[in-house]
Amino acid sequence: MNNASPLQSAVEGFLRYLKVERQLSPLTQKSYAHQLTVLVALADEMKIADWAKLDAAHVRSLAARSRRAGLQPASLALRLSALRSFLDWLVSQGQLKANPAKGIATPRTPRHLPKNIDVDEVNQLLEIDLNDPLAVRDRAMLEIMYGAGLRLSELVGIDCRHLDLASGEVWVVGKGSKERRLPIGGTAVSWIEHWLALRELFAPDDDALFLSNQGKRISARNVQKRFAEWGVKQGVNSHIHPHKLRHSFATHMLESSGDLRAVQELLGHANLSTTQIYTHLDFQHLASVYDAAHPRAKRGKS
Repeated sequence: MNNASPLQSAVEGFLRYLKVERQLSPLTQKSYAHQLTVLVALADEMKIADWAKLDAAHVRSLAARSRRAGLQPASLALRLSALRSFLDWLVSQGQLKANPAKGIATPRTPRHLPKNIDVDEVNQLLEIDLNDPLAVRDRAMLEIMYGAGLRLSELVGIDCRHLDLASGEVWVVGKGSKERRLPIGGTAVSWIEHWLALRELFAPDDDALFLSNQGKRISARNVQKRFAEWGVKQGVNSHIHPHKLRHSFATHMLESSGDLRAVQELLGHANLSTTQIYTHLDFQHLASVYDAAHPRAKRGKS
């Protein structure tokens, strides 16, 4: 970010607000910082010296410059969203009278449905050879990730004190530091118990449930790497990563129960609209089965 820019100090104030008051995740803070860095540079090029001088025509010009630089619709929508949120904050601080980005249309982006793996593939993935303590750890991580639909950050953040194995529950901290208790099921409990019996072999540094082979809390990158490796070893056709297991949990729960509100609570989604994407995924599956099986399904074909 250009330290000489007169636009800089307001952006830094907004980023402090996101960190201290909103308590957004470091990844989200980084995304806002990146988008606003680019926007400050573009605004400097346009000779805008004060956010109060920004109008709707300027916002359209910022969007047009971003498109010409090769920004795809989804990324442009993200940039405009960051700008809109920042300008809303300036309004709340009395630095702007109105948000000039409010009326600017966000480019339409194709809706990509989350990918999941079917139940048979999950079972194939989880049949791990357990000759190695790290394999037991990985099996326990896979079981709890799929068994509770955790986010990756929630998985690596679990401490031993967050477990209540007698009642089959785990306590996690999700987005926005929101806490929730989740059921984890008998199979996951069993494999966590197997791992706890071996955990002391790694001389733990702290109360982290899942450890690296150096005895420290396992990193998110390490989890991603191990899950991908197990997918290959187990002969699963699709690439395995933590978020795919979360998507699979949500899809399988919704297919079995049809209870969207319950799945929303389990996933820790703030808005039901976020969870509703799984209803589209479920319908897509039903439609493909229909097209393949029903004698009258050849719609649009002569």
